Amino acid sequence: MYSCMNRSRFLKSLISKARSFARPGGLGSTLSQPQPQPSSLTSAFSSSAAMNGLETHNTRLCIVGSGPAAHTAAIYAARAELKPLLFEGWMANDIAPGGQLTTTTDVENFPGFPEGILGAELTDKFRKQSERFGTKIFTETVTKVDFTSKPLKLFTDTRTVLADAVILATGAVAKRLNFVGSGEGSGGFWNRGISACAVCDGAAPIFRNKPLAVIGGGDSAMEEANFLTKYGSKVFIIHRRDAFRASKIMQQRALSNPKIDVIWNSTVVEAYGDGERGVLGGLKVKNVVTGDVSDLKVSGLFFAIGHEPATKFLDGGVELDSDGYVVTKPGTTETSVAGVFAAGDVQDKKYRQAITAAGTGCMAALDAEHYLQEIGSQQGKSD
Repeated sequence: MYSCMNRSRFLKSLISKARSFARPGGLGSTLSQPQPQPSSLTSAFSSSAAMNGLETHNTRLCIVGSGPAAHTAAIYAARAELKPLLFEGWMANDIAPGGQLTTTTDVENFPGFPEGILGAELTDKFRKQSERFGTKIFTETVTKVDFTSKPLKLFTDTRTVLADAVILATGAVAKRLNFVGSGEGSGGFWNRGISACAVCDGAAPIFRNKPLAVIGGGDSAMEEANFLTKYGSKVFIIHRRDAFRASKIMQQRALSNPKIDVIWNSTVVEAYGDGERGVLGGLKVKNVVTGDVSDLKVSGLFFAIGHEPATKFLDGGVELDSDGYVVTKPGTTETSVAGVFAAGDVQDKKYRQAITAAGTGCMAALDAEHYLQEIGSQQGKSD
């Protein structure tokens, strides 16, 4: 990273160089052939980065993310010969490159795969397609940005990127609860009956005509509970308080549905299996008022307690809404900063699907291409 002292030094160096070119008999007058001028702050910033041991890259377009939005943007941008750089992160937000799809098993609602496809396999195909058209991918996490001036600056622990345009596609992570049996691996039932997306997974055979449960009390919980009644025999909403925070209309829809029951003032303290099948068999539910623990037989549990957009690293670099999502101009992927675009779940709190993320990734690439044409960015800038 760059200290104020380092910035001051290279800015003073710039001023000194400029004066030497302007002075009679200065450096500029002694050269027999015209020489290229320093590229404003770009040259100085690159020099400063080198002094700090960071490798510097100059590019027309930098993409941050690793899911369907990021790779769709990369595919479109690379085919447009923008030579994008893509930073897919390294266990960013505790998720492997590929995003939330890597935490799912069968993906059955992405077009082109009639038999379904594993989430990790699908993201691997995204990556290979991006590389096929020339996207340069770094498995590093962008930890900081500086969008206050042009070129736009992004930093990892080892690199500095100076970009004419940036696409933010870092996604959002579904919030999960931690209790016995909620995790992955041995003794856990994540992706074996426990999920954080009813729309994604609710139609799976293991949930059909079985009792299901949803944890939450907001609009998302009401919506997911109603959705699951299409497939489950019964849906329980487990809420830790005695009233929902959801909107009145969403509450009414859930409470009036004959297939939905509410378990008030309660939390889940354990998930257990269904014998030798290795899938979820039921829950231990604790009443927070009485302390009593009861048994609830369900084959599916869905967390509906919100998402956290991966925007902390932006640190005010672009406008965010009250929930931390990137604000985009309606009908576009444009953010509050010219040249910075956002795609996928990092700017979408409503749909949050792989296919909608891919669609906005396409939009972001086209918006970025048009922006670069407008500012007359030189071709072949990526190194």
